[in-house]
Amino acid sequence: MNTQSLDWPRKTREMHNHHFDSTIWNDLPMRDDDIVIATYAKSGTTWMQQIVGQLVFQGAEDVDVGEISPWVDLRVPPKAIKLPAIEAQTHRRFLKTHLPVDALVFSPKAKYLYIGRDGRDVVWSLHNHHARANAAWYEALNDTPGRVGPPIEPPPASKRQYFLDWLEGDGHPFWPFFENVRSWWEIRDLPNVLFVHFADLKADMPGEIARIAAFLEIDVDKERWEAILSHCSFDYMKAHAEKAVPLGGALWEGGATSFIHRGVNGRWHDELLAEDVAAYEAKVLAELPPECADWLANGTQRDAAAPVAA
Repeated sequence: MNTQSLDWPRKTREMHNHHFDSTIWNDLPMRDDDIVIATYAKSGTTWMQQIVGQLVFQGAEDVDVGEISPWVDLRVPPKAIKLPAIEAQTHRRFLKTHLPVDALVFSPKAKYLYIGRDGRDVVWSLHNHHARANAAWYEALNDTPGRVGPPIEPPPASKRQYFLDWLEGDGHPFWPFFENVRSWWEIRDLPNVLFVHFADLKADMPGEIARIAAFLEIDVDKERWEAILSHCSFDYMKAHAEKAVPLGGALWEGGATSFIHRGVNGRWHDELLAEDVAAYEAKVLAELPPECADWLANGTQRDAAAPVAA
Protein backbone atom coordinates (compact mmCIF):
# COMPACT_ATOMS: atom_id res chain seq x y z
CA MET A 1 0.00 0.00 0.00
CA ASN A 2 1.21 3.47 -0.89
CA THR A 3 0.83 5.20 2.47
CA GLN A 4 2.01 8.53 1.09
CA SER A 5 -1.30 8.95 -0.74
CA LEU A 6 -3.45 8.32 2.33
CA ASP A 7 -5.39 11.10 4.00
CA TRP A 8 -3.95 10.97 7.51
CA PRO A 9 -5.93 12.45 10.42
CA ARG A 10 -5.06 15.98 11.47
CA LYS A 11 -5.50 17.58 14.83
CA THR A 12 -8.18 20.28 14.67
CA ARG A 13 -8.88 21.13 18.31
CA GLU A 14 -7.78 20.88 21.93
CA MET A 15 -9.74 19.23 24.73
CA HIS A 16 -9.58 20.41 28.33
CA ASN A 17 -11.55 19.51 31.43
CA HIS A 18 -10.86 18.17 34.91
CA HIS A 19 -9.04 15.20 33.29
CA PHE A 20 -7.78 16.34 29.88
CA ASP A 21 -4.92 18.45 28.62
CA SER A 22 -4.66 17.44 24.98
CA THR A 23 -1.85 19.94 24.28
CA ILE A 24 0.73 17.47 25.59
CA TRP A 25 0.54 15.57 22.28
CA ASN A 26 1.75 18.70 20.47
CA ASP A 27 5.07 18.45 22.31
CA LEU A 28 5.64 14.68 22.33
CA PRO A 29 8.09 13.47 19.67
CA MET A 30 6.66 10.20 18.37
CA ARG A 31 8.85 7.20 17.56
CA ASP A 32 8.20 4.99 14.56
CA ASP A 33 7.56 1.93 16.73
CA ASP A 34 5.26 3.61 19.27
CA ILE A 35 2.02 1.87 20.21
CA VAL A 36 -1.00 3.98 21.18
CA ILE A 37 -3.85 2.33 23.06
CA ALA A 38 -7.01 4.38 22.48
CA THR A 39 -10.40 3.98 24.17
CA TYR A 40 -13.25 6.03 25.52
CA ALA A 41 -12.57 4.81 29.10
CA LYS A 42 -13.53 1.65 30.96
CA SER A 43 -13.66 -0.24 27.68
CA GLY A 44 -10.86 -2.66 28.49
CA THR A 45 -8.02 -0.14 28.52
CA THR A 46 -6.06 -1.65 31.39
CA TRP A 47 -6.53 -5.13 29.97
CA MET A 48 -5.13 -4.00 26.62
CA GLN A 49 -2.20 -2.32 28.34
CA GLN A 50 -1.49 -5.61 30.09
CA ILE A 51 -1.71 -7.53 26.80
CA VAL A 52 0.63 -5.15 25.00
CA GLY A 53 3.03 -5.10 27.95
CA GLN A 54 3.14 -8.89 27.94
CA LEU A 55 3.80 -8.97 24.21
CA VAL A 56 6.52 -6.31 24.37
CA PHE A 57 8.24 -8.00 27.33
CA GLN A 58 7.54 -11.56 26.16
CA GLY A 59 5.53 -12.77 29.13
CA ALA A 60 7.73 -11.35 31.87
CA GLU A 61 6.45 -11.53 35.42
CA ASP A 62 5.05 -8.41 37.08
CA VAL A 63 5.41 -5.92 34.21
CA ASP A 64 4.32 -2.64 35.83
CA VAL A 65 2.08 -1.32 33.08
CA GLY A 66 0.52 1.19 35.46
CA GLU A 67 3.92 2.86 35.69
CA ILE A 68 5.38 2.45 32.21
CA SER A 69 2.23 2.93 30.07
CA PRO A 70 1.09 6.47 30.91
CA TRP A 71 -2.21 8.13 30.09
CA VAL A 72 -0.64 10.87 28.03
CA ASP A 73 -3.53 13.37 27.93
CA LEU A 74 -4.35 13.15 31.62
CA ARG A 75 -3.43 16.61 32.89
CA VAL A 76 -1.75 15.35 36.07
CA PRO A 77 1.13 15.17 36.47
CA PRO A 78 1.77 18.21 34.23
CA LYS A 79 3.53 17.74 30.94
CA ALA A 80 6.73 19.31 32.30
CA ILE A 81 7.04 16.15 34.40
CA LYS A 82 5.34 13.61 32.15
CA LEU A 83 7.08 14.38 28.85
CA PRO A 84 10.66 13.80 30.08
CA ALA A 85 9.56 10.54 31.70
CA ILE A 86 8.02 9.29 28.45
CA GLU A 87 11.00 10.41 26.39
CA ALA A 88 13.39 8.63 28.77
CA GLN A 89 11.82 5.22 28.09
CA THR A 90 14.11 2.92 26.13
CA HIS A 91 11.74 -0.02 25.58
CA ARG A 92 9.08 0.01 22.88
CA ARG A 93 6.61 2.54 24.23
CA PHE A 94 2.91 1.84 24.62
CA LEU A 95 0.95 4.95 25.47
CA LYS A 96 -2.67 5.48 26.45
CA THR A 97 -5.18 8.07 25.24
CA HIS A 98 -8.88 8.70 25.78
CA LEU A 99 -9.06 11.44 23.13
CA PRO A 100 -11.06 11.40 19.92
CA VAL A 101 -8.85 11.34 16.83
CA ASP A 102 -9.27 15.02 15.97
CA ALA A 103 -7.83 16.10 19.35
CA LEU A 104 -4.78 13.86 18.94
CA VAL A 105 -1.55 14.34 16.99
CA PHE A 106 -1.70 11.24 14.79
CA SER A 107 1.49 9.59 13.58
CA PRO A 108 1.47 7.62 10.29
CA LYS A 109 4.32 5.48 11.68
CA ALA A 110 2.91 4.52 15.09
CA LYS A 111 0.46 1.64 15.66
CA TYR A 112 -2.99 2.41 17.10
CA LEU A 113 -5.17 -0.08 18.96
CA TYR A 114 -8.76 1.07 19.48
CA ILE A 115 -10.86 -0.86 21.99
CA GLY A 116 -14.65 -0.64 21.98
CA ARG A 117 -17.36 -1.74 24.41
CA ASP A 118 -21.12 -1.32 24.63
CA GLY A 119 -21.81 2.05 26.22
CA ARG A 120 -24.09 0.58 28.86
CA ASP A 121 -21.31 -1.69 30.09
CA VAL A 122 -18.91 1.24 29.97
CA VAL A 123 -21.15 3.25 32.29
CA TRP A 124 -21.53 0.43 34.80
CA SER A 125 -17.74 0.07 34.99
CA LEU A 126 -17.36 3.84 35.08
CA HIS A 127 -19.73 4.13 38.04
CA ASN A 128 -17.62 1.69 40.05
CA HIS A 129 -14.48 3.62 39.11
CA HIS A 130 -16.05 6.96 40.09
CA ALA A 131 -17.86 5.78 43.23
CA ARG A 132 -14.68 4.29 44.70
CA ALA A 133 -12.52 7.36 44.03
CA ASN A 134 -11.05 8.77 47.23
CA ALA A 135 -10.26 12.30 48.40
CA ALA A 136 -6.83 12.21 46.74
CA TRP A 137 -8.47 11.53 43.35
CA TYR A 138 -10.74 14.56 43.67
CA GLU A 139 -7.88 16.71 44.91
CA ALA A 140 -5.67 15.76 41.96
CA LEU A 141 -8.38 16.43 39.37
CA ASN A 142 -10.11 19.45 40.89
CA ASP A 143 -7.44 21.32 42.83
CA THR A 144 -4.30 20.90 40.73
CA PRO A 145 -3.63 24.18 38.88
CA GLY A 146 -4.66 24.24 35.24
CA ARG A 147 -8.12 22.73 35.41
CA VAL A 148 -10.45 24.07 32.72
CA GLY A 149 -14.18 23.97 33.37
CA PRO A 150 -16.13 22.80 36.40
CA PRO A 151 -14.82 20.30 38.95
CA ILE A 152 -15.92 16.69 38.91
CA GLU A 153 -18.38 15.87 41.69
CA PRO A 154 -19.19 12.58 43.46
CA PRO A 155 -21.64 10.36 41.57
CA PRO A 156 -25.22 9.57 42.56
CA ALA A 157 -25.65 6.24 44.33
CA SER A 158 -28.13 5.05 41.70
CA LYS A 159 -26.41 3.46 38.73
CA ARG A 160 -29.54 4.03 36.66
CA GLN A 161 -29.48 7.75 37.41
CA TYR A 162 -25.76 7.83 36.65
CA PHE A 163 -26.47 6.21 33.28
CA LEU A 164 -29.28 8.65 32.47
CA ASP A 165 -27.10 11.63 33.38
CA TRP A 166 -24.30 10.22 31.19
CA LEU A 167 -26.63 9.58 28.25
CA GLU A 168 -28.54 12.86 28.43
CA GLY A 169 -25.43 14.90 29.26
CA ASP A 170 -23.28 13.52 26.42
CA GLY A 171 -20.86 11.63 28.65
CA HIS A 172 -21.43 13.66 31.82
CA PRO A 173 -19.47 14.02 34.06
CA PHE A 174 -16.54 12.79 31.94
CA TRP A 175 -16.50 13.47 28.18
CA PRO A 176 -18.53 12.67 25.04
CA PHE A 177 -18.79 8.98 24.19
CA PHE A 178 -20.23 8.82 20.70
CA GLU A 179 -17.86 11.33 19.11
CA ASN A 180 -14.97 9.28 20.46
CA VAL A 181 -16.25 6.04 18.91
CA ARG A 182 -17.27 7.77 15.68
CA SER A 183 -13.95 9.55 15.22
CA TRP A 184 -11.98 6.31 15.48
CA TRP A 185 -14.46 4.34 13.39
CA GLU A 186 -13.92 6.79 10.54
CA ILE A 187 -10.22 5.83 10.34
CA ARG A 188 -10.58 2.09 11.02
CA ASP A 189 -9.29 1.17 7.54
CA LEU A 190 -5.93 2.90 7.94
CA PRO A 191 -3.09 0.35 7.87
CA ASN A 192 -1.78 1.36 11.30
CA VAL A 193 -5.14 1.12 13.11
CA LEU A 194 -6.58 -2.08 14.60
CA PHE A 195 -10.05 -2.33 16.14
CA VAL A 196 -10.55 -4.72 19.06
CA HIS A 197 -13.79 -5.29 20.94
CA PHE A 198 -14.14 -6.12 24.63
CA ALA A 199 -16.60 -8.94 23.83
CA ASP A 200 -14.19 -10.51 21.34
CA LEU A 201 -11.40 -10.47 23.90
CA LYS A 202 -13.71 -12.27 26.32
CA ALA A 203 -14.83 -14.82 23.72
CA ASP A 204 -11.37 -15.67 22.34
CA MET A 205 -8.52 -14.07 24.24
CA PRO A 206 -5.77 -16.25 22.68
CA GLY A 207 -7.02 -15.55 19.17
CA GLU A 208 -7.31 -11.82 19.79
CA ILE A 209 -3.86 -11.60 21.40
CA ALA A 210 -2.38 -13.44 18.40
CA ARG A 211 -4.13 -10.94 16.09
CA ILE A 212 -2.78 -8.02 18.14
CA ALA A 213 0.75 -9.46 18.09
CA ALA A 214 0.62 -9.84 14.30
CA PHE A 215 -0.59 -6.26 13.90
CA LEU A 216 2.20 -4.97 16.16
CA GLU A 217 4.72 -7.12 14.28
CA ILE A 218 5.83 -8.81 17.49
CA ASP A 219 7.20 -12.34 17.13
CA VAL A 220 6.18 -14.22 20.24
CA ASP A 221 8.52 -16.82 21.67
CA LYS A 222 6.43 -20.01 21.62
CA GLU A 223 7.84 -20.99 24.99
CA ARG A 224 6.44 -17.77 26.47
CA TRP A 225 2.96 -17.99 24.96
CA GLU A 226 1.31 -19.72 27.91
CA ALA A 227 2.90 -17.23 30.31
CA ILE A 228 1.52 -14.35 28.25
CA LEU A 229 -1.98 -15.84 28.32
CA SER A 230 -1.76 -16.53 32.06
CA HIS A 231 -0.56 -13.00 32.84
CA CYS A 232 -3.43 -11.49 30.81
CA SER A 233 -6.12 -13.45 32.65
CA PHE A 234 -8.55 -11.76 35.00
CA ASP A 235 -7.35 -13.81 37.98
CA TYR A 236 -3.70 -12.89 37.42
CA MET A 237 -4.45 -9.21 36.92
CA LYS A 238 -6.67 -9.10 40.00
CA ALA A 239 -3.93 -10.75 42.06
CA HIS A 240 -1.29 -8.36 40.72
CA ALA A 241 -3.53 -5.31 40.40
CA GLU A 242 -1.00 -2.90 41.88
CA LYS A 243 1.17 -3.50 38.79
CA ALA A 244 -1.65 -2.73 36.35
CA VAL A 245 -3.37 0.26 37.93
CA PRO A 246 -2.09 3.87 37.92
CA LEU A 247 -0.22 4.75 41.13
CA GLY A 248 -0.82 1.22 42.36
CA GLY A 249 -4.47 2.05 43.06
CA ALA A 250 -3.70 4.78 45.60
CA LEU A 251 -6.55 6.98 44.32
CA TRP A 252 -9.36 4.49 44.97
CA GLU A 253 -10.94 3.12 48.11
CA GLY A 254 -9.94 -0.50 48.38
CA GLY A 255 -6.82 0.08 46.31
CA ALA A 256 -5.93 -1.50 43.00
CA THR A 257 -8.26 -4.49 43.30
CA SER A 258 -11.27 -2.17 43.34
CA PHE A 259 -10.05 -0.63 40.06
CA ILE A 260 -9.95 -4.07 38.41
CA HIS A 261 -13.43 -4.86 39.61
CA ARG A 262 -15.52 -7.53 37.88
CA GLY A 263 -15.04 -7.07 34.16
CA VAL A 264 -18.35 -8.61 33.16
CA ASN A 265 -20.93 -7.32 30.71
CA GLY A 266 -24.68 -7.01 31.03
CA ARG A 267 -25.00 -5.79 34.62
CA TRP A 268 -27.22 -2.97 33.37
CA HIS A 269 -29.98 -5.46 32.48
CA ASP A 270 -31.08 -5.60 36.13
CA GLU A 271 -31.41 -1.84 36.61
CA LEU A 272 -32.30 -0.10 33.35
CA LEU A 273 -35.96 0.19 32.39
CA ALA A 274 -37.21 -0.69 28.93
CA GLU A 275 -37.51 3.01 28.07
CA ASP A 276 -33.90 3.59 29.19
CA VAL A 277 -32.66 0.85 26.86
CA ALA A 278 -34.77 2.24 24.03
CA ALA A 279 -33.37 5.74 24.61
CA TYR A 280 -29.79 4.42 24.52
CA GLU A 281 -30.35 2.38 21.37
CA ALA A 282 -32.01 5.32 19.63
CA LYS A 283 -29.06 7.52 20.57
CA VAL A 284 -26.60 4.97 19.19
CA LEU A 285 -28.41 4.82 15.86
CA ALA A 286 -28.62 8.61 15.68
CA GLU A 287 -24.92 9.08 16.42
CA LEU A 288 -23.21 6.14 14.69
CA PRO A 289 -23.38 4.44 11.28
CA PRO A 290 -25.36 1.17 11.43
CA GLU A 291 -22.29 -1.03 10.98
CA CYS A 292 -20.50 0.81 13.79
CA ALA A 293 -23.56 0.57 16.04
CA ASP A 294 -23.68 -3.19 15.52
CA TRP A 295 -19.95 -3.57 16.19
CA LEU A 296 -20.20 -1.48 19.35
CA ALA A 297 -22.99 -3.66 20.72
CA ASN A 298 -21.63 -7.04 19.71
CA GLY A 299 -18.08 -6.93 18.41
CA THR A 300 -17.41 -9.49 15.70
CA GLN A 301 -18.28 -12.37 18.02
CA ARG A 302 -21.03 -12.85 20.57
CA ASP A 303 -20.27 -12.19 24.22
CA ALA A 304 -19.08 -14.93 26.57
CA ALA A 305 -19.58 -15.36 30.30
CA ALA A 306 -15.97 -15.53 31.49
CA PRO A 307 -14.83 -12.51 33.52
CA VAL A 308 -11.99 -10.32 32.31
CA ALA A 309 -10.11 -7.25 33.50
CA ALA A 310 -11.59 -3.83 32.74
